[in-house]
Amino acid sequence: MTSQQPVVVAGAGAIGCFVGGLLAARGHDVTLLARRRVMDEITENGLHLTDFGGLDVDVRAQDLTLTDDPNCLKTAALVLVTVKTADTAAMAHEINRNAPKDAVVISLQNGMEAAQTLRNILPAHDVRAGMVPFNVVPVGAGSYHRSTSGDIVIEAGQTPLADHLSQPDLVFENSDDIAAVQWGKLLINLNNALNALSGLTLQAQLLSRPWRLVMAAQMVEALNVLKAHGIQTRSSTPLPSGLIPWVLRLPTPIFQRVAAKMLTIDPTARTSMSYDLEAGKPTEIDALQGVIIRLGAEKSVPTPLCTRVQQHINQATGRGIPHLSPTDI
Repeated sequence: MTSQQPVVVAGAGAIGCFVGGLLAARGHDVTLLARRRVMDEITENGLHLTDFGGLDVDVRAQDLTLTDDPNCLKTAALVLVTVKTADTAAMAHEINRNAPKDAVVISLQNGMEAAQTLRNILPAHDVRAGMVPFNVVPVGAGSYHRSTSGDIVIEAGQTPLADHLSQPDLVFENSDDIAAVQWGKLLINLNNALNALSGLTLQAQLLSRPWRLVMAAQMVEALNVLKAHGIQTRSSTPLPSGLIPWVLRLPTPIFQRVAAKMLTIDPTARTSMSYDLEAGKPTEIDALQGVIIRLGAEKSVPTPLCTRVQQHINQATGRGIPHLSPTDI
């Protein structure tokens, strides 16, 4: 692939605008298939991309193609799918109707179900799963802020993509075991719901031992479910998945020293589910806790904590952030 081959970001929200914007800033031919509100913001203000490490990039609206018409997929060589999990099937059908059969389709979405949904609907395409480890916050007026760190991991395939897409501010890695990477990320993403229910920043939540104890208990519950299914995980943090609960339980002064890298995040960062609750949008709870609950039921492994967290999120959806305490959970 070359930078002149068109990249279409299918469902450009926060992650899609950030990734697509950085690719465009480095010379790629990028189309953002987005909602009218997102398009209008970028048309008026351009695309402004920042992060907690000092990144500050401006992309002019004329350096992107902005559209809400799926016909833009007809010229795509690479499609980056960044819609919410629940919208995956609808986007897959648009890709099937419009994109060339030799277009590579990469899922940059949370959970385990999205990539399989794409594969089911797009059997003739090269569909690859991906994992985005960082958070992106929409700041408004075409501005997006990356508040946590990490490199994007994509499934290896016949066409090498990681080197083609990587740049100093946006690193891609290939993986021959993307499922383990995705399961490792899902374990971390189980905290999305806890953070949303708390109303705290991620940093404040991580510095609260009562909250860390809830995080640890939820992760242990999920690890027990995955073990019963023989599912392997590859952690997206410097720590192996099985050690993370132990580290979370440490007294805060020791935790701060042992897990310093976990705290190297924007002090205002919150999870995407927190912003979804705040905006009254549907959440991805079914693709996170919901998956663990269903897998637990298949092997008769109890999942009371994940079930309770899912219930709290469902009750809060449409009502805003409930600001619960660890005791409430």
